Amino acid sequence: MATEVQKSPVSMIDPSQLLRPEATFNDKPIDAFRDYSVDDADPIKERVRRTYYTMHTNVTVELVKQKRDKWLNFNHFKSTVKDALIKLNELVDESDPDTDLPNIVHAFQTAERIRQDHPDEDWFHLTGLIHDLGKVMAFYGEPQWCVVGDTFPVGCKWADSIVYGPESFKDNPDTYNPKYNTKYGMYQPHCGLDNLLMSWSHDEYLYQFLLHNKSKLPEKGLYMIRYHSFYPWHAGGDYRHLTNEKDEQILQWVLEFNKYDLYTKSEKVPDIDALWPYYEKLIEKYIPGVCEW
Repeated sequence: MATEVQKSPVSMIDPSQLLRPEATFNDKPIDAFRDYSVDDADPIKERVRRTYYTMHTNVTVELVKQKRDKWLNFNHFKSTVKDALIKLNELVDESDPDTDLPNIVHAFQTAERIRQDHPDEDWFHLTGLIHDLGKVMAFYGEPQWCVVGDTFPVGCKWADSIVYGPESFKDNPDTYNPKYNTKYGMYQPHCGLDNLLMSWSHDEYLYQFLLHNKSKLPEKGLYMIRYHSFYPWHAGGDYRHLTNEKDEQILQWVLEFNKYDLYTKSEKVPDIDALWPYYEKLIEKYIPGVCEW
């Protein structure tokens, strides 16, 4: 049974868009990429640290199964994609340095940068526009640590490249469960990303939403959405013992997408009203009508 959407703005922390620890981002300017060093005097760093420690304490195999049971019935509300994007605009990201810019601005900036470089791939433009749309879960009381931030598989040993490292999982019961705390855990070697149980997040929810609502986006667009926050894999280089040949192709798609996602927010604010007609046509082409969320 659907529930009423929360009316007031939701305050969100999205560390995956603010702070990046991987060496691959070392050439970025300091005002674009902060670091993950602990500094109690820095309120942003402290908030982000608390968010991740809470995430890493609570995200277990059992919790992920519970969240999938809760959200993958798609019975929370019905809405067009456009209306959901507009609703997402009410989210307030406390740790984003561009807090004066609405969330939807980043969505259009990402889409327009992709459109500039890939003018003939309209599915890619739409992928950029909707990639964070899974954050609508926050309107239904979902805690921030289950909505934003980097993702990782549960059910196996925590990778060293996960933000704040394995030490941040010291209070997670799965850390001490012999079924889950080995290199392969509950998986088989090179079983593939499709067979991994990922931490619950806006990525997985939106991917499953698009499948449920029979989106016509191509496979590469779906995988860009599903794994764009899986930094320990696509930026940290971990979990290669679980990936397969198909995942190497997915990796290239995700890396191409993330060039546009990370730091388009400092660019010129697009004329959203002027752009809506173009993107409404793409929504109608790939994810038409009223959808189940």
